[in-house]
Amino acid sequence: MKIIVDAMGGDNAPVEIVKGALAAHKAYGTEIVLVGRAAQVLGAVEGCGEKNLPAGVQIKDASEVVEIADDPATAFKKKKDSSLTVGLNMLKEGLGDGFVSAGSTGALLAGATLVVKRIRGVRRAALCPQIPVLGGKAVLCDAGANAECTPEYLLQFAFLGSLYAQKVMGMERPRVGLLNIGAESEKGDSLRHETYTVLEEAGRGGLLHFIGNIEASDAMLGGADVIVADGFTGNVMLKSLEGTAKLMSKELKGLFLSGTKTKLAALLMKDKMAEFKRMMDPGEVGGTPFLGITKPVIKAHGGSDARAIQNAVRRAAEFAASGFIADVEANVAQMQMDMAEKI
Repeated sequence: MKIIVDAMGGDNAPVEIVKGALAAHKAYGTEIVLVGRAAQVLGAVEGCGEKNLPAGVQIKDASEVVEIADDPATAFKKKKDSSLTVGLNMLKEGLGDGFVSAGSTGALLAGATLVVKRIRGVRRAALCPQIPVLGGKAVLCDAGANAECTPEYLLQFAFLGSLYAQKVMGMERPRVGLLNIGAESEKGDSLRHETYTVLEEAGRGGLLHFIGNIEASDAMLGGADVIVADGFTGNVMLKSLEGTAKLMSKELKGLFLSGTKTKLAALLMKDKMAEFKRMMDPGEVGGTPFLGITKPVIKAHGGSDARAIQNAVRRAAEFAASGFIADVEANVAQMQMDMAEKI
């Protein structure tokens, strides 16, 4: 398995990106292509204690960098020799099995859509992270790639998320819930009403295990395995979850350090608290795939450290080996219902 890594993407590039990619190579035996300004990338490799590139690791020179201030829609076109553009073209040409970047989400999505291309029949690629819920994890689809959606987009997100839960997460019959302001079918705006109708139809046809609307609070309690949302709503939920996790972590730390008794309790609960912290840490997942693209493109968090990048490379390799993309291609007709008849 060979994974292409955007060595210049993210807040901590290239040092943490390179460090994480090398760690993934060492831990999993994954071949790595580091794309970026060769001198800087090689300097980061040497900073990791490697005098020479390890066998199975190579550098692909790219003179430009897509900055966070660049226009996401055109950055990869204007900067044709950027690490992001060069890496995506390598993926398109079959020079790697997956691509990982912690760079601009918008630029990565635009590049993945126009360079690597969407699967034929998929209307929009979706960003679908695994989020922690009571009892395990759930898929949130979409979490920020598509701010404005139609019922057809959300129907396809439901299919993509359900298939991802089956193929990658090992769920036999994932429960699909539509994120809404209430559980009743009449709740929400016109988009939610129309989407409910088509998801209900897909459920009756045995194509999805649709369980109806679900509120964010119930979703966090494990009420659904796949949470379907437009990108705006899904991103608000995701960022709220990340903020809540940080708040709880800081409050618990302050609580446990407030006195002698609580410090003793902290020592007794150290292992359990570490497990809780890992569960809420996005770096443990490492990266999130754009579902609906013809090849694996993984978005890592912009602030990813080496551990997060290592996990993102692992995620890319697992996703590439899962057979998910081939299954979407084989079943895409089920995702193209005649919307005029269903609404």
